[in-house]
Amino acid sequence: MNNLIIICIITAASSIALSVCLVIINRIQTRRLLDQVSDMVDEAAGGKLVEKVYDESVMSALSVKMHAFLTQTLTSSGNLQKEKENINILISDISHQTKTPISNILLYAQLLQELDLNDDAREYSAQINYQVEKLRFLINALIRTSRLENGIITVTPARNPVNMLFSQALLSADQSLTAKHLHLQVTLENETDTALFDMKWTLEALNNLVNNAIKYTKEGDTIVLGGMPYELFYRIDVTDHGMGIKEEERNKIFTRFYRSPSVSDEEGIGLGLYLSREIITAQGGYMKVKSQPECGSVFSIFLPRGNS
Repeated sequence: MNNLIIICIITAASSIALSVCLVIINRIQTRRLLDQVSDMVDEAAGGKLVEKVYDESVMSALSVKMHAFLTQTLTSSGNLQKEKENINILISDISHQTKTPISNILLYAQLLQELDLNDDAREYSAQINYQVEKLRFLINALIRTSRLENGIITVTPARNPVNMLFSQALLSADQSLTAKHLHLQVTLENETDTALFDMKWTLEALNNLVNNAIKYTKEGDTIVLGGMPYELFYRIDVTDHGMGIKEEERNKIFTRFYRSPSVSDEEGIGLGLYLSREIITAQGGYMKVKSQPECGSVFSIFLPRGNS
């Protein structure tokens, strides 16, 4: 009986010892696998993976799969970078190749208008000039959008006074406002307020909003350009009294090339709002719109304030 008890104890102890050994071995293998995976990730982050020799264990099979996945990811990343470089070259080529012919067409159209033409010929010449200007605007908008999307052009936010941004926007919109007998009312809570933004690109984003407001506001009406500081952001509102935007279209208007059926007769290519949002987002800000049909719209830009 005592011998049986001793045998049971020895068996149990052996089982426990074997289990402990298996746990230790498993932990060592798991740690080795984690170290291998960690090394692979570090190598992939550094731009290269080193081929290693693996055994036929399950753990090694997992390592092989991880290695294959990271290799494919690294290859895809390299291909993406190459495609971005190709896009950069293509954009530069388009910009260079179209600049001269468009300028020449405009020049010849202006020279034609200086000649003694009959009314029909003068009208045709004016239409040539008008259509070429539209073409130049479209090409420039596409180039700016592509460069911004592909990181070829980057925004460089710095602390700037908001009132200077407003002054530049008012100056840019002056002729369009006069043509439609519109008034642009500027309301600043504090003229010394500052925010973090790229002056050139943010002005382009703001100009797009102001131009839209001018386009869809009736003659003789008022557009309001307002500024209000919050704790983390500075808010800029462009308020118009135009046709407004339907609820189902409020998200669509920020997508590229979207044109609402209700404004199909108006000039535009559907890039202005998209480009504006891309510019503001690239600076750590965001945009919102509040609108009701026939009640006008409020487009809001939120720029980071940073530490004053």
